[in-house]
Amino acid sequence: MKVEEFLRSQKVPYSKTHHPEAFTAQEVAATAHVPGARLMKVVVVKAGEEYALAACPASSRVNLDRLSKLIGRRARLASEAEMEGVLKDADVGAEPPFGSLYGMKTYVDGSLALQGEVVFQAGTHTDTIKLSYKDFARIASPIAGDFADHL
Repeated sequence: MKVEEFLRSQKVPYSKTHHPEAFTAQEVAATAHVPGARLMKVVVVKAGEEYALAACPASSRVNLDRLSKLIGRRARLASEAEMEGVLKDADVGAEPPFGSLYGMKTYVDGSLALQGEVVFQAGTHTDTIKLSYKDFARIASPIAGDFADHL
């Protein structure tokens, strides 16, 4: 699995959990027994001709207007067909938050930095990975901003 190889190559301690199949971020949080504020929901966006990943808490929603301001141009959610084309080793809707693995930038809502640990899907609808936010930020080099609507 590409994301685990990446974490090992960066010498990042992490744990992986297998859980029942789940498709929405809130389902993943429930099946993985993780608070929604700690689970990273990752979406693929397209801004101009570039794709990017945007991560926010599962209990939130990406505000595309605020994300567009952070990116510097209008962003929209990528279609499933577009996601399949750019994330070949991840199931659609289960993208890990490491845009560098796919040649794209990663944006993260600043509220996630308040979490000691974060959990995210490992490229499948049945596996999650947990690691410290500090390690995530170090290896993902995300661009942080305030673009989540907290529900």
